[in-house]
Amino acid sequence: MVSLKELANEPTKRAEVIQDACRVLDQEVADKSGVSGIAIKTAYKVVQGVKPGFIPEVVDNLLDDFLDALEPMRQQAASSGQRPSRYLKDNAGQMADALLAITDRRAERAQRAMIKKTYERLRPTAKKHVEAAAPRLGDLVDKHVPDA
Repeated sequence: MVSLKELANEPTKRAEVIQDACRVLDQEVADKSGVSGIAIKTAYKVVQGVKPGFIPEVVDNLLDDFLDALEPMRQQAASSGQRPSRYLKDNAGQMADALLAITDRRAERAQRAMIKKTYERLRPTAKKHVEAAAPRLGDLVDKHVPDA
């Protein structure tokens, strides 16, 4: 079985995955409501304003680590006869923990104080937001993973 990272290694496919991941991120941010939603939307605008193309650049920089983290879940899904989307939806907490471990490590090394501070401010509620993104993330994986 070809790994998620290998599937995304082809430049055109990688660009598609990054574009789709940015679309998922935009949709997830747009769906947020209430006080925490305002904080997330504000933080997202701040991060988008760092420089043109910053969000796709960050997604590209995180993509390989994210795909490595999702690979065991994809393999578990395949071994149980499930599509990745179903597995990720059913195991949203596991997925969130795996992805947030990566962003936590990256945030610790962030050079831009504003990015680091924004991440630290939003981190306490991040798991519930990443879990909520499981359906869209699962659909994204399904879209780019050929049927077994």
